[in-house]
Amino acid sequence: MILEISTTHSPATDLGFLLHKNPSRVHEAEMNFGNAWVFFPEVSETLCVATLMLEVDPVKLVRGRGGPAGESGLLAQYVNDRPYTASSFLSSAIAEFFSTAMSGRSKERQQVADTPIPLTATLPVLGCRSGEKLIRDFFEPLGYQVDVENLALDDQFPEWGSSAYYRVNLTATCYLKNLLAHLYVLIPVIDNNKHYWVTQDEIKKLLLRGKGWLESHPQKELITSRYLAHQKSLTREALAQLVEESDDPDLEAIEKDAEEERVERPLSLHDQRLHRVVETLKQAGAHRVVDLGCGEGRLLSLLMKERQFQEILGMDVSVTSLERAAGRMKLERLPSKQAERIKLLHGSLVYRDQRLSGYDAAAVVEVIEHMDQPRLAAFQRTVFEFARPQTVVVTTPNREYNQLFVGMPEHAMRHRDHRFEWTRAEFEGWANTVAQVHGYTVRFEPIGPVDDTHGAPSQMGVFTRGA
Repeated sequence: MILEISTTHSPATDLGFLLHKNPSRVHEAEMNFGNAWVFFPEVSETLCVATLMLEVDPVKLVRGRGGPAGESGLLAQYVNDRPYTASSFLSSAIAEFFSTAMSGRSKERQQVADTPIPLTATLPVLGCRSGEKLIRDFFEPLGYQVDVENLALDDQFPEWGSSAYYRVNLTATCYLKNLLAHLYVLIPVIDNNKHYWVTQDEIKKLLLRGKGWLESHPQKELITSRYLAHQKSLTREALAQLVEESDDPDLEAIEKDAEEERVERPLSLHDQRLHRVVETLKQAGAHRVVDLGCGEGRLLSLLMKERQFQEILGMDVSVTSLERAAGRMKLERLPSKQAERIKLLHGSLVYRDQRLSGYDAAAVVEVIEHMDQPRLAAFQRTVFEFARPQTVVVTTPNREYNQLFVGMPEHAMRHRDHRFEWTRAEFEGWANTVAQVHGYTVRFEPIGPVDDTHGAPSQMGVFTRGA
């Protein structure tokens, strides 16, 4: 099966940077159902074409129980349309090769990734037993020009009539990440089949890839039902969460994070902050660590590289962030011993949670400034009174340093979702009070370049529990 993505954006060669694939190479991956490749058959300043091709192994397909739903028998296991029609196999390959592009990140061409560009996606064979109208009903509300050609059963025997397969071209000026997300979700929905068992985890995938478009799509109920293999309980739960998450300010903050990173990027502050936290946890002798408000898992990825940390827990209120963290660390592909070290939990940081008890250390990186006063007070009890790890590392911006960031408006905050940004004196006053009330001591360290007048751009408090 094949998917082609092309652009006439100038220069069209930017497509390679956006997909994080070198056009001069053939990129290969072994999947659990066969092999997949990405290559670029045409590369010029005016047109660039990227091709994703899958070769499904029928033996692996049978062993993986990935045959067409509703069919049985030995012959049907080997004689079916799975090797050539676009299906959930193709979605898996999209996630395998283009996960970074799906997140909207591009190290070399971020400005282009943040800009709608002319894109065309071609699916030479897409099965749809419900007919051409369904394909249009799914893609046209998303702004695509949809060209559909019904394929004959056999060109040599036109009297046999048309098949249930179509050649589909989707054309739009859009974000590449959106095109990939639409294809990832809608290809198996149109095919109305999946090659693996559909469980609760599929809800998280749907919420992640459907964010920003599925909640307002006129066919969202049908899309959700088909994506979740018509399991009514999962469909009801997903539709309920879809409504909740569309109004969730914590999910909106994920998109706003890019603004803060752009402000701090010239200092490489985010990387400095995470590495300093890791070193502090190592020096504390911690073996079991929890990252509270883990977001997309950047700190978790660094912790996984250190053998000292035998058990690592990431917790966040956003399902979307947890899904991105799982994708970043490729949890599904980790060896069993490595996978046993890491857990991701969906939960709130302002409620007592027994699952947080017993850890040596907790990291709270750039989290507290997102809380209003009542939540901050509840968070203090959750961490310092109930969970009570031996060490707690808290980082937060230093407001005094903001005026040194080039182009930052006066009195502005680094992130639109920040409820406050403290001066050094304010942070130290809060931290000393928390330590005194809950039986900790606290020391303070700067993160980033230190200005004689304004201090460092970020500040860290390291709490240590008393005997």
